[in-house]
Amino acid sequence: MSQLPGLIAVFAYLSLLTVGGGMAAFPEMKSLVVDTHHWMTFPQLIHLYSIGQMAPGPNMMMIAGIGQWVAGPVGALVVVIAFFLPTGLFTLWVGRLWKRLDHWPWRAAIQRGLAPVSIGLLLAGAISISKGALIGWASIAIAAAMFATLVTTRINPIPLILVAAIAGYLAF
Repeated sequence: MSQLPGLIAVFAYLSLLTVGGGMAAFPEMKSLVVDTHHWMTFPQLIHLYSIGQMAPGPNMMMIAGIGQWVAGPVGALVVVIAFFLPTGLFTLWVGRLWKRLDHWPWRAAIQRGLAPVSIGLLLAGAISISKGALIGWASIAIAAAMFATLVTTRINPIPLILVAAIAGYLAF
């Protein structure tokens, strides 16, 4: 129970960094959850994040696993509320404001400016997770093959996930 205020502070803060999706908040999540608070190890966080990506529904529901790990069922509930409530309220407020500013001349510039911010945050997240996930030549080769296949073909990524999982199982 003594960890609950820390969980609330961390995940309320992280909720505001999810511009472009959950991957955008991953580098800061890693810094706070692993390096600052030592709630779990980097490999544990990567595994939890990977499960969140594979599970149906919102992929950031994986944060409930962090809360569960740190403070049990109450921690899971607190983390989910702390993560989704601030962003939900902020989105509601901005959405209403955005509608009223329909003819505002700066609106288009703000929208265009947010695209590179989102891309940069997503790229930072991808780099951060790859630092922990690419742990040897085999994992680098699997990731490179999957990336090359996705970039050069129009294949559905779901079969590639299965192929990568089998390749990872055989390699490790």
